[in-house]
Amino acid sequence: MKRIDSIKSVFYQKSEAGIDLVSKIIALPHREIAAFNDERELSLLLQNARARGHSSKEVLVLKPFKGRLFQKCPGSPNMICCNYLLINTCFGCLYNCTYCFLLSYLNAFGIVQFTNMADIAEEIREQIDPCADRVYRIGTGEFTDSLMMDRETGIAEHIIRLFNDYPNVMVEFKTKSCNIDHLLDIEEKGNTVLAWTLNTEKNIAEYEGDTASLEERLRAARMAGEAGYYLAFHFDPIIRYNGFMEDYFTVIDRLFASVPMDKIVWISMGGFRYTPGFKETMRDHFPRERLTLEEMVQGADGKYRYYKKMRVDIYRQLKEKLESYNANPFIYMCMETGDVWQQVFGRDYHVSEDLERDFSEHLKRFFLCNKSDN
Repeated sequence: MKRIDSIKSVFYQKSEAGIDLVSKIIALPHREIAAFNDERELSLLLQNARARGHSSKEVLVLKPFKGRLFQKCPGSPNMICCNYLLINTCFGCLYNCTYCFLLSYLNAFGIVQFTNMADIAEEIREQIDPCADRVYRIGTGEFTDSLMMDRETGIAEHIIRLFNDYPNVMVEFKTKSCNIDHLLDIEEKGNTVLAWTLNTEKNIAEYEGDTASLEERLRAARMAGEAGYYLAFHFDPIIRYNGFMEDYFTVIDRLFASVPMDKIVWISMGGFRYTPGFKETMRDHFPRERLTLEEMVQGADGKYRYYKKMRVDIYRQLKEKLESYNANPFIYMCMETGDVWQQVFGRDYHVSEDLERDFSEHLKRFFLCNKSDN
């Protein structure tokens, strides 16, 4: 599993040298460190790094994010979305997943770690009502892996402490790493959720380069649950091959044998999908990839997916297997149409707010209300 020590060059904005996040990272040993004053100087540094043969994943840029740090998940047009909320902490990833949509950003070079995390608090106060009769689900892993460098950045602890005063917020840190040791001793964990993307061992080996193994992820999840964190798991993307369903069933068996079941708050399912043109991008980066060899159909949002009948069958089987353990996670699908929801779950979702409402009520009933009664 890759860690921050795979980074060869760190470039930081000179005016931010005193920021704690910046000072901790530039103090790490065995790095080329350079400061820049403006975007022109940064562009020259990046060009030089590329010329020296550094890959995009070996260069770390530290600078503030100019847009909104806190926003709603953009979702996918014409799909039912859970209305997740996002905190933008970083752009880019250490890991090397074949299917990662970040490959589409061909003009981006380097991992960009945002440095103005202290500004999140003001945006949170503007948009989150701690007295609202709903559960806000917030995550940091839309454009990065939430915990890949967190031991060095300290962002997760900052956000966990920020949300301690929000009883109706569940903040999720989604990862393919096992970097959780530094979070275990935080006393006031609030409603924090540590989450793992799970896949079969075959798919991890073929398509999730430089990530933690399945065993490492499950071991980290068990430690997190025993330390008092809520847990979540994401079977996304589900990738087909001969015998894939039996292998996913094995992963589910290992999951429920490994972690405290009463700590699992949600589990998502999502079939492999990609945008037009992304097939060529994947093949440029991974010439031997086989993900796009299977025949797919373009969905209502323009993305290519397995055929609907095939997806419905996959979701039904996984749902039944997950429900056989009699736990209480909210099981849901990521980016599917209302008619797929109807066929798999028997739920008539016309708009995303319907799913968001059911999700919120489930969490209040099985987790947050029980917690307040203890």
